[in-house]
Amino acid sequence: MIKELTPEQCRNICPERTFKCKSSEELSPLMEIIGQDRAVRALQFGLRIQNPGFNIFVAGLPGTGRKTAIVSFIEQLAKERGPPDDWCYVNNFKDPTSPRALRLPAGKGEELKKEMEKFVSGLTTGLREAFESNEYSQQRTTALHSLDEKRKEFVANMSRRTSKAGFQITQSPIGLLLVPVVDGKPITEEQLANMPTKNRKKIEDKREGLQAEVQKGLIQMRDLDREAEERVNKLNRDAATYVIEPRLSLLREKFGAFEQVIAFLADVQANILDNIAAIMTGDQKQAGPMGIPITVDSPAHNYAVNLIVDNSKTVGAPVVIETNPSYFRLFGATEKEARFGALYTDYTMVRAGALHRANGGYLVVPVEGLFSDPLSWPSLKQTLSNGKLEIEDPAVKFGYIMTKSLRPEAIPFDAKVIILGDPYSYEVLYNADREFKELFKVKGAFDTSMERNEANIVQYGHFVCTLCQKEKLLHLAPSALSAVVEHSSRLANDKAKMSTLFSEIADLIREANFYAKTARAKLIKRQHINQALEEKVYRSNIIQKKIQEAIGKGLVILDVSGEKAGQVNGLSVMSTGDYAFGMPSRITASVGVGMDGVVNIEREAEMSGPSHTKGVMILSGYMNGMYARDQPLSLTARLVFEQNYSGVDGDSASSTELYAILSALANKPIKQYLAVTGSVNQKGEVQAIGGINEKIEGYFEVCKLLGLNGKNGVMMPQSNVQNLMLKEEVVDAVREGKFHIYPVASIEQGIETLTGMKAGKRKSDGSFDKGTINFLVQARLAEMAEKVKEYRV
Repeated sequence: MIKELTPEQCRNICPERTFKCKSSEELSPLMEIIGQDRAVRALQFGLRIQNPGFNIFVAGLPGTGRKTAIVSFIEQLAKERGPPDDWCYVNNFKDPTSPRALRLPAGKGEELKKEMEKFVSGLTTGLREAFESNEYSQQRTTALHSLDEKRKEFVANMSRRTSKAGFQITQSPIGLLLVPVVDGKPITEEQLANMPTKNRKKIEDKREGLQAEVQKGLIQMRDLDREAEERVNKLNRDAATYVIEPRLSLLREKFGAFEQVIAFLADVQANILDNIAAIMTGDQKQAGPMGIPITVDSPAHNYAVNLIVDNSKTVGAPVVIETNPSYFRLFGATEKEARFGALYTDYTMVRAGALHRANGGYLVVPVEGLFSDPLSWPSLKQTLSNGKLEIEDPAVKFGYIMTKSLRPEAIPFDAKVIILGDPYSYEVLYNADREFKELFKVKGAFDTSMERNEANIVQYGHFVCTLCQKEKLLHLAPSALSAVVEHSSRLANDKAKMSTLFSEIADLIREANFYAKTARAKLIKRQHINQALEEKVYRSNIIQKKIQEAIGKGLVILDVSGEKAGQVNGLSVMSTGDYAFGMPSRITASVGVGMDGVVNIEREAEMSGPSHTKGVMILSGYMNGMYARDQPLSLTARLVFEQNYSGVDGDSASSTELYAILSALANKPIKQYLAVTGSVNQKGEVQAIGGINEKIEGYFEVCKLLGLNGKNGVMMPQSNVQNLMLKEEVVDAVREGKFHIYPVASIEQGIETLTGMKAGKRKSDGSFDKGTINFLVQARLAEMAEKVKEYRV
């Protein structure tokens, strides 16, 4: 005879004396992650190893403390390291579409930026002052004086010779022209054409010979102009150098240890000397589209330093948590602005992304956000593989468009990337992405439960203390702490374990804090924890109550008293998303002569899921192995979940269905006041199932609604006893003898409990003891087999 469970077996009570305190206020705050030893070791290894590819994928459900743990470890390690270098972009004067990257020690980037801002701000004024000074004017006059004298002398000589030859030199848009002079007056080409041929030819021949002389003189004039221009340019460059050299010397002195900066300053100096006039003009306003004035930048704009990563105030290595890892937020972007009806950009509009800020440190991203942008994951893999971080327009990078745009110089990337995800995401990536296993070689698996031992229970109390202090909640009395531990075991679905879903525990304490404050209590007690749990259920159990109401009104037919053959109360779990509850269903079996075996009506109606179909097929295996050793199984048995219109899945009712078939074949009634759950294998062993607490409590609720008769109870798999953390109300009913729970390990034990008859053991000749269930079933099957033979004959 199966022994029913005691109240102590139905719920693992946590004694209040476990907590050596009057309230959680006397406990110390939690200083470490609890219940995640495997994950902690993985994180410590992954964060400290520096070899390429040892990035980390943290696999765990939200609320297990995965983010808290990783951030805690990272911040601790970050303090042991110095801040990484600053990164700047400066103009590439040879190719402005490829800005150059400068790497400077932390703080030096900000210093260089400010120094260049000072340099640029005084550049235009300094040049103007120099070129408007008397000294410059005097030097310019001196430099050009001798050339001016030569020019005047040449012009005078040329004028004398042409005048003596009867011509006058005039300036025209196409150069110098020789105009004939007759009787002291210049004549036009028309007048020349009307002159007698002899006179005209004489003048033209003379002009032609003189013109060659003039052209030679013009070449000499151009040489003088070129020399004058060169002298002025040299003077201007010397004057500009005089202005900028002292300032550049200070910069070279400050940043002399950085070759890239020295090269940049040399380029700046060369560009200034090539654009003196434009720099002196400064920014100018020009009319744009629709007459709107637009500012055109001075060349001095190109000397600014774009500091994209500033670690001047960073203490230790950077820790960047990017909750929205889109392509632009990860890799940065090149901003654009409208100018003259077109989009314009330059190196000063380059903006850093999270990867730039995390360079030299740690980056944490959620896997969900990483795959919400189709460009983020391929680009991240490319960065980790190449060790280079690029800022590029994604449309150009992936070949969607071909247009000229900025492509800043790539910078070396060296940071530890940590992805927060769940086990399913890890499995998909590991199996579907060949590069993933090479780039994320460390897996930090966060468990959803931990052992319920005294040490962990005490640590749970420290966690509660930390939460209450951090959020200024009322502290918990020992009774409330015990209730929290018990609920934690309920969440873990194991009386010997506790849940590590700390977010749900924290929410429970927050809700209990509300009810405690409403009652003006000084501490949160067990009744406040229970009230929070009950209220949470009440907010979500409307569907359950509607179904129970239908059962109470007889709309859903269910017997919780008496005995009937071929009929069993099965148990299933229904979920509404945020709430799961157990609900009984009537399962019936009809048997007759035939060769169809066990027929699943749900499957025939296409309402059976694969797990349920498999469970029903296992019944055929059990029947064949048990009763068809010497003759074929001549049986057609039909199974159905009565009044089920939404489909069935799962194999937790397979043992229940088998009891219904055996009862129908033996024609022995089953106790309707007992509900049954448990799967079965082909050997007749009853196996564990999920949702055991919800199933038992759901049947208890229905029995309470229809009236507890002192016999009501549930028959469950013996292997599920360790999962029992029933509500206190159900435990009290068990204690008072109003409700009963029977654990069974085999179909034989189960059928005996349901019918009150012996199952019967097989004898050496293959038969069963008379008067047992198995004997009656075998006899009925033999009778059916004979009738099949008669029918065939």
